[in-house]
Amino acid sequence: MSPPFEVLAPARQTLPLVFASPHSGRVYPASLLAASRLDPLALRKSEDCFVDEIFAAAPECGAPLIRAHFPRVYIDPNREPFELDPAMFSDALPDYVNIRSPRVASGLGTVARIVADGEPIYRDRLRFAEAARRIATCYRPYHATLARLLRETRQHFGFAILVDCHSMPSVGLPAARGGKPVRGGAAAGKVDTVLGDCFGTACSPAVTERCEALLQGFGYSVARNHPYAGGYTTRHYGRPRDGVHAIQIEINRALYMDERLYERSAHLPVLAAEMRQLILGMADLDLLQLAAE
Repeated sequence: MSPPFEVLAPARQTLPLVFASPHSGRVYPASLLAASRLDPLALRKSEDCFVDEIFAAAPECGAPLIRAHFPRVYIDPNREPFELDPAMFSDALPDYVNIRSPRVASGLGTVARIVADGEPIYRDRLRFAEAARRIATCYRPYHATLARLLRETRQHFGFAILVDCHSMPSVGLPAARGGKPVRGGAAAGKVDTVLGDCFGTACSPAVTERCEALLQGFGYSVARNHPYAGGYTTRHYGRPRDGVHAIQIEINRALYMDERLYERSAHLPVLAAEMRQLILGMADLDLLQLAAE
């Protein structure tokens, strides 16, 4: 079995940035495929396809990139450790499990009940031991490594910026302000990117403003915190007063892929080159100001 995730590290870290791609994993365990009522293509509806490729330039620019290999439908690292739906399990869940979160209610807990379009994943109920095993072998090591990368970055630079990288389906997105056309083949008028900073609590305003300015400079429309304000990772690690800033970036999938066939479009290399410039552009932040906050 392949490792659950990997860190693509720079030869020398020169930027106070850490990039994470928690939902682009595409190694579907045989046990998951056997337990699922869905075919492998349908399971990919929850996948942030190719996001790790879009931000692949991070190491050569001087920042580490941690990317999951396990798929989101297997275990979701952008949730609390134990957000679980009791209806999914044949045995009782421990008292410490969060069974009442909005994510659980929507079917998208730490172990998801459904894929993104609402189709149930499993034929039969799971045992809690299976969820605990996935958390122990994938979730906890991923977060332990991410926490270490942020700790080491903060120790070296005086602060750290986590950029949690995601994609979003084009269907259901809000309109871009002013009805601005979007790039790369996305549905006309739909927002291109969403920046989530937990409504200003997860990072310095300078981080969000810089990301927004860079994305707008590439010609993309940008929304803030709607419909995605930031998940567990942004909320958990984003502690500006402790020198760790976290921002979530969502990219409209229609910009870079065929959402029906799960194939890259011709715009993906262009988008990846622009994200390389975004990574380098983050170095223009007032680093001394952030370190002092």
